Amino acid sequence: MKNYPPEFKADAVALYESRPDATIRSVAADLGINPETLRNWVRAAGASRPRGRRTQEPAQPPAPLEAENAALRKKVRELEEEREILRKDAKYFAGETRW
Repeated sequence: MKNYPPEFKADAVALYESRPDATIRSVAADLGINPETLRNWVRAAGASRPRGRRTQEPAQPPAPLEAENAALRKKVRELEEEREILRKDAKYFAGETRW
């Protein structure tokens, strides 16, 4: 089980609240966390949105820093996956070259 710092939790809830057109699932995917984890944080923070039909207010784009943070988190996940693949390949080929 991962432990997230309180600042990250607060930022995640704030990001969810600032994007009225986004779902918990989509925000969680952007941040690389489990949707249920984010849902629990939102409930614990007392954040709520109207249920039912979404309001017809024009959607505001996320602040530039929020968008950049989400993009950077996604890139970090991709690079970590690539590094893990390369690490496994290196172990495989190192064992294959030994006689």
